[in-house]
Amino acid sequence: MMAKIAIILTPHFADWEYALIAGTGRPFYGLDVQFFTPAPGELQSLGGLTVRVPQGLEAMNQWAPEVVVVIGGTLWESEDAPDIGEVLRAHHARGAVVAGICGGTLALARAGMLDAIPHTSNEAEYLTLNAQEYTGAEHFCPSATAVSTDRVITAPGVAPVSFTAAIFESIGLDQNTVLQFKNMLAAEHN
Repeated sequence: MMAKIAIILTPHFADWEYALIAGTGRPFYGLDVQFFTPAPGELQSLGGLTVRVPQGLEAMNQWAPEVVVVIGGTLWESEDAPDIGEVLRAHHARGAVVAGICGGTLALARAGMLDAIPHTSNEAEYLTLNAQEYTGAEHFCPSATAVSTDRVITAPGVAPVSFTAAIFESIGLDQNTVLQFKNMLAAEHN
């Protein structure tokens, strides 16, 4: 049975933060990757890509993915950011991994999921300034790569490779396969 990964997009989502999950997870590793949004319909990415996401969060609840991924974007920093805390907590409570990158970490912080565990984001002040509910500053790790603790994965926006690798590890993808994925994407820097 294929592992299921739900990717939550919002208007002005960050193109580079989901690309490796969907672009390699589905065709190369046989993962079932589907997209969801708090308000179904057409969305435009930060890069200008227009997508149609017909599935709302209630459909994600019925689908019951192993991993729920919140992609960053400028909406998370605004007053118009949707409150998806109940959905995130419910999926985590039933055993799913919940992951947030860049602005997506704000959704996790607002849901109280970062208050008591090691985590990261763009920077500590990013969380304290944009998520008034957040009380986990003492657990913040100033990491340039993803941090994974207790089925919660967080990453700054500059870390889509380690974020994707942590997600792949969380669903049980073979360690050699994950290492090959990391090495392939790091090859241009050697």
